[in-house]
Amino acid sequence: MKIFREALLILGIYLIGEVISKGFSLPLPGNILGMLILLLLLMTKVIKVEKIESVSNFFLDHLAFFFIPAGVGLISSFDLIKANLIPILVLCIVTTAIVIVVTGTIVQLVIKVKKGK
Repeated sequence: MKIFREALLILGIYLIGEVISKGFSLPLPGNILGMLILLLLLMTKVIKVEKIESVSNFFLDHLAFFFIPAGVGLISSFDLIKANLIPILVLCIVTTAIVIVVTGTIVQLVIKVKKGK
């Protein structure tokens, strides 16, 4: 029953994000807005981590399962992708490099800030 309550809490926050996104015609998807709301609630300790920990761990443990529909979608759209395969691969490589550089820079900044305290 605990996991069901935790899942309902996360689902409710997701739905709030969807309602806000659709209601105000925001360019930000509702699921992203829901995650930001959940992050804000966790940071302000309105929701304690323990209240969603079990279901969050379940989702993390089974994360690969959630990528199956996206993979099937890519395979079924391969004819469309095949025409633009080189630009897509270049884009993936460049954006991956950017993510690595930005992540490394942020980690270095966090380490410097923690050493300064």
